[in-house]
Amino acid sequence: MSDPTGSPSASTPPPGCPAHDGAVRLGGLEYQQTPSQLYRSLRREHGAVAPVLLDHDIPAWLVLGYPEVCYVTSHDELFARDSRRWNQWDHIPSDWPLLPFVGYQPSVLFTEGAEHQRRAGVITQALDGVDQFELARECELISGQLVSSFSGSGQAELMSMYAHALPARAVLWMCGMPQDSTDTEQLVDDLRISLDAGEGEDPVAAYTRVGERIVQLVKEKRERPGPDVTSRMLLDPAGLSDEEVVQDLITVIAAAQQPTANWICNTLRLLLTDERFALNVSGGRVSVGDALNEVLWLDTPTQNFIGRWAVRDTQLGGRLIREGDCLVLGLAAANTDPQIWPESHVGAENSAHLSFGNGEHRCPYPAPLMADVVARTAVETLLERLPDLVLAVEPEELTWRPSIWMRGLTTLPVQFTPAVQ
Repeated sequence: MSDPTGSPSASTPPPGCPAHDGAVRLGGLEYQQTPSQLYRSLRREHGAVAPVLLDHDIPAWLVLGYPEVCYVTSHDELFARDSRRWNQWDHIPSDWPLLPFVGYQPSVLFTEGAEHQRRAGVITQALDGVDQFELARECELISGQLVSSFSGSGQAELMSMYAHALPARAVLWMCGMPQDSTDTEQLVDDLRISLDAGEGEDPVAAYTRVGERIVQLVKEKRERPGPDVTSRMLLDPAGLSDEEVVQDLITVIAAAQQPTANWICNTLRLLLTDERFALNVSGGRVSVGDALNEVLWLDTPTQNFIGRWAVRDTQLGGRLIREGDCLVLGLAAANTDPQIWPESHVGAENSAHLSFGNGEHRCPYPAPLMADVVARTAVETLLERLPDLVLAVEPEELTWRPSIWMRGLTTLPVQFTPAVQ
């Protein structure tokens, strides 16, 4: 996701927006590496709901409190998902960096009410048809293939060579794409580029190719349905059009790929750098569940989500929210809200975090369970295959991607004893 630029300091609010006196730009390199400092500062100065400025100093509200995020996401009649309600559209330039994420699209993400229930219900039923034991076996196979591709070298960069590729292949398998085709390999790479482009790569062109291939997949499954998510969506009694299925499949694939990739990599970083886990890493399975869950609490892949739009004037966290105002859901800040933070170590059993959202627009069941299967299998398989895995750099040399929206490492270089080929 593109990131707001500029320093996280007070800025002149837009005309006619007195509520945003002292607002903070949601960005800044110093906070992108340690966003928790920004959240603490905002909470200390503004409370549970803080005035912030997005790119081009567009005003919005960042919801920091756990109860407040739960309230917003549980009251669709007050805070809706259709971005056409926004009262700032007259000030949004055509090249605004966040436009791809707030510009209205005919996908399940922006639907409301009965239409959202219809579209989300189709996705839920289609995902529910995935056998999770079969998914785990497929993830083990994919993980093994990926590890074998670099295990003989004694070193690897896990973000690009492992964490990105595995969830992409897994979700494409669920959607009915063959695993061993050149076409699928290109799609996996295009997914990575469209969500996390490197130098010299064109994310717009990659995203276009992804869309074209999903259109082709839907056409193929309409003609020859199979035991996969795409076919179940097409055959659902709700009767989604091919265009609706294409839009919602792209949403499902994107939601499964980058957040899960960052979840995998953030968990590996924790296991390899935190002394609480270091002694047990060689055991493979001892600490993986705790680490996966702790990452969702403290380093959740989706830090902030934009957004909700106020249906009418209302109050939230002592703030007057005007009709059409944009609210950014501060999922990471809510997860670390001192008002609710568990007094003891979170442990694998405490899953009250908001990392998968909340309310009707949360990740549809059973998507969180499936993401856990993918991430857990990825971490366990890697540690079992490469038991002496260690970082190839000092922990403090690892850097986070410059984003206030997603939490993930730029690279995760490791080394290990080369496997005999």
